[in-house]
Amino acid sequence: MRIEIDQDRCVGAGMCAMTAPGVFTQDDDGFSEVLPGREDGTGEPLVREAMRACPVQAISLAEH
Repeated sequence: MRIEIDQDRCVGAGMCAMTAPGVFTQDDDGFSEVLPGREDGTGEPLVREAMRACPVQAISLAEH
């Protein structure tokens, strides 16, 4: 699975970065992004929690 962030939906709330800081960060404009090398989120248990925490449901998991 691959983590995807819908940049059109992201409002920069930062819930993902607070929930799973080892996977998510925020760019210079405050919008969420996946840390380099962490795009494959299957090994990180907090990814699904970060998906649930996103107030605009901008995070999803997609097949490779």
